[in-house]
Amino acid sequence: MKLLAFLMQTGGHIAGWRHARAADNALCDAEYFQALGRTAEKGLFDGVFLADYVGYHPVKGAAVFAGLETPKLDPLVVLATIAAATRNIGLIGTASTTYSHPYDVARRFASLDHVSGGRAGWNIVTSTMENEAHNYGFEAHLAHADRYARADEFVAVARKLWDSWQAGAVVADKVSGAYTDPARISAVDHQGEHFRVAGPLTVPRTPQGHPVLVQAGASATGQQFAAANAEVIFTSHPTIFTAQAFRADMHTQLAQFSRSPESLKIMPAVTPVIGRTRSEAEDLKRELDDLIPARIAISKLEGLLGNVDLSGADPDGPLPALPAEALAGENSTRDRVLELSEREMLPIAELARRVAAGRTGHTIVGTAEDIAETLIEWENCGAADGFVISAPFLPGGLEDFVDMVVPILQERGHFRREYEGTTLRENLGLAVPPNGFDADPTSRRRPEIW
Repeated sequence: MKLLAFLMQTGGHIAGWRHARAADNALCDAEYFQALGRTAEKGLFDGVFLADYVGYHPVKGAAVFAGLETPKLDPLVVLATIAAATRNIGLIGTASTTYSHPYDVARRFASLDHVSGGRAGWNIVTSTMENEAHNYGFEAHLAHADRYARADEFVAVARKLWDSWQAGAVVADKVSGAYTDPARISAVDHQGEHFRVAGPLTVPRTPQGHPVLVQAGASATGQQFAAANAEVIFTSHPTIFTAQAFRADMHTQLAQFSRSPESLKIMPAVTPVIGRTRSEAEDLKRELDDLIPARIAISKLEGLLGNVDLSGADPDGPLPALPAEALAGENSTRDRVLELSEREMLPIAELARRVAAGRTGHTIVGTAEDIAETLIEWENCGAADGFVISAPFLPGGLEDFVDMVVPILQERGHFRREYEGTTLRENLGLAVPPNGFDADPTSRRRPEIW
């Protein structure tokens, strides 16, 4: 199986930062992130994964905001520092197609791929928060369908830019005086609905050809986008059955784009709460959940449901009917929360605690053997190609997984004992994408710069 370490602040649990084994005030500390990278590499993880936003989720009041672990450095800067401290671990960072430009994103990820020796991955997001729009000078966030239409074109342009330097374009011949072979460098000349890009990129083709493309959208539109573009899907499922159905459906959708199942790794997020005994693990889970202030749990629930106002509802009563505007459009996270509420008939306070405690996916509580057996079962049943491990607190939770769970997975023949290659693609078992200008030489264009 494949494994990614989700470096969600100082823990995947929303109150993980308050735990005694979580790092103190570490989110602006390069050594903290480098140490996490080294721990994941010790455990032979395929990569580390950094989520990102370019704004803030709306919250009700300063008291709620104060209780959230909110600082976020630029993920590519952080990944570059991890690259300098490691040799094998993949480096996956988030960049928005809504609030970025293809040239900038293509150049930054190509640069990371070069300086890391072929370990870069791009988590493609379309962004979700209104505050992000306001930070970039827009009155409102783009509609869901419009964001994905822009994302499709964005990725197409990035691919062209990565291909604008062909193999052998860098000569660096001191005798002849030729540094490049201009015949192997092409303009992009893209003119689309959203972007106009001349090219070529200022960065030669990278060790991986293209950085690995990762995506996490679970809506119908997001799934279609992933089937066309993604090589890894970061997903979230409450049960093995929903995960099986999702993976099977994605394989069907891949065929529409003439892609094989092997070209896409589907990796559900898992939060492992590990104890030496099951009782100890359950105590740890209760300890973490008790650290969530009720006001933060309710605020989180309101946000996941489309920023509804639950202040007038009885916290010990059922979730009220949502207004029409909250139910409009595609929102897979909202739909999962509503399904949980209906399935288990939870009062608002308990529903809020549940969704806040499990913010990154399926939580497994038990011994290292329990965790390993669950992951193996999901893999054997066709529910996953691997997992995004979101430790409840960092660095302690990741260290426990590496020291206690990984050896069991290795002993049972479900995880590597050494890296297969030197690039993220090689370790994930993904092919190097062909250069589009090689596949269609007639598409080559002389750059306007000469």
